[in-house]
Amino acid sequence: MEITVREAARELLRRNHITILCHQKPDGDTLGSGFALWHTLTAMGRNARVLCSDGLPENYAFLAPGYVPADFKEEYVVAVDVADPVLLGDLREQYEGKVDLCIDHHPSNARYAARLLLDDRAAAAAEIIWLLLREMGAEIPGAGRAARCIYTGIATDTGCFRFSNTTPRSLRIVAEMIEDGLDTQPVNAAMFESKSRSRVELEAAVLSGIRYYYQGHCAVITVTRQLQERLGVDDYQLEGLASIPREIEGVWVGVTIREKDGCCRISLRSTEEADSSAICAAFGGGGHLRAAGCTIQGSPEEARELLLDQIGRALNMSPENR
Repeated sequence: MEITVREAARELLRRNHITILCHQKPDGDTLGSGFALWHTLTAMGRNARVLCSDGLPENYAFLAPGYVPADFKEEYVVAVDVADPVLLGDLREQYEGKVDLCIDHHPSNARYAARLLLDDRAAAAAEIIWLLLREMGAEIPGAGRAARCIYTGIATDTGCFRFSNTTPRSLRIVAEMIEDGLDTQPVNAAMFESKSRSRVELEAAVLSGIRYYYQGHCAVITVTRQLQERLGVDDYQLEGLASIPREIEGVWVGVTIREKDGCCRISLRSTEEADSSAICAAFGGGGHLRAAGCTIQGSPEEARELLLDQIGRALNMSPENR
């Protein structure tokens, strides 16, 4: 059942012992949303915790320094930025069918929770969290940790406000927090202005092997497991890699194929010429119009061939034009 921000606020205000679930391979939006809610609930005297199957990555530790999940018997379960229970990873078995409230901005949401607060116009789930916290009567001081978490979610999902999903509301929310004292520089430096040497070497390797299709309108990069292991790059250092092929002039669909445990994880970024979500939906995935993902069983070569067929259909281009 879909509910409004006001109804979700009422739900949370009468609850205690709340578990907040983030998706696997966490990004700035799911973690920023989860910890913004956690900071606020604990400040309001509620017992709460944030759980993620992959833990809290080191590069996001600034969201909740020294965080250790509390141990309690939960009464209410909230999922943030989790479009499908499969994205819960190792937590899926424990929590599938037990999520009381899902807060999300993905139009492909599987509607698996008892209650759904969905706004597919939001650039990030963190936007919805900001509205929710305000409706709950919570203070969100710009210099506070909740504000930093919300900014992290919005900034990372909009590519620091470069992506087409950025809305006037996105900018107004951030502007209001800045006026109230939010310092965006530490987050921007951590998220957008710092790369490890191994990440730079990985970028060089995948760009040297980039392949073009459909008269140069589709670009594909591949991260093999062997390459990732050789360079010592962990999964969290791959964040942002998917935007690179789409940034090339003339490319309408940018594809990133990452080999992982007998399958390939796919990230698509597209211009208005193609619907990334529809392409990924053909493989059981989803996401947004311009950014989506899916998983394909098989080798990178097999995954690439399947994707190219689907991309060709989306671009109305025949296989002969590959």
